Amino acid sequence: MSATAENVAPVVKKKGKGGLLAILAVAVIAIGAGGFFLLHKKGAEEAKPVHREALYQAMDPGFVVNFQDDRALRFLQVGITVMSHDPEAIQAVKDTDPVIRNALVMLFSGQDATTLTDAKGKQKLQAEALAAVQKIVAEKTGKPGIDALYFTSFVMQ
Repeated sequence: MSATAENVAPVVKKKGKGGLLAILAVAVIAIGAGGFFLLHKKGAEEAKPVHREALYQAMDPGFVVNFQDDRALRFLQVGITVMSHDPEAIQAVKDTDPVIRNALVMLFSGQDATTLTDAKGKQKLQAEALAAVQKIVAEKTGKPGIDALYFTSFVMQ
């Protein structure tokens, strides 16, 4: 009977050590996998660059339109630059230049001289021009993309 007891005792000890080794192996694998996924996720976030620098695109040449005043035929010359933080949006402005220019010429030629003589009228026109450009860029890229539109020159005659 002692031979049977000797045979059982080593088997039980081996199972205990094997179970402990299995638990340690699972723990090491879990920690390693967790670390891998954490580093991989961080690496993926770093690989996706976020462009925070302002990018500018001038609409050259400037816009020259005529419009009717109560007393005479008037002219408006406007220089425009758009700003975005998205390089894709700047490229969309370049790609759709004729469409944007058409929309802005139509907008500018429909203005009233008395409205454009004060700052509020110019700011309203600036907001309308920005909305027109954002709409065209959104049709191309799926997002407005353009953050601002600046009048770099504004001459009425």
